[in-house]
Amino acid sequence: MNDPSPVARALQTKLHVAFSPASLEIVDDSARHAGHSGAREGGETHFKVRIVSDAFAKLSRVERQRKVYAVLAEELSTRVHALQLVTLTPEEAARA
Repeated sequence: MNDPSPVARALQTKLHVAFSPASLEIVDDSARHAGHSGAREGGETHFKVRIVSDAFAKLSRVERQRKVYAVLAEELSTRVHALQLVTLTPEEAARA
């Protein structure tokens, strides 16, 4: 991620601490949602996150997403309107 925004940096930090990911990609997709519900001046409201972590082993897709949402609860209740998630184990990522 090149020169992440303040919100993206917060997401990155929290996800690294919580999941020790093998891979983490965060994309600010706010520009594509300008004028839509939840979009704000200055962006930083809509993000795509792809995270690969051993912490997701033996968890369903819904359980994985719930864990991510719990870690990012503060951002989701304030600045972030939408979060598109891809949560994989390293084995799943290797097959993708």
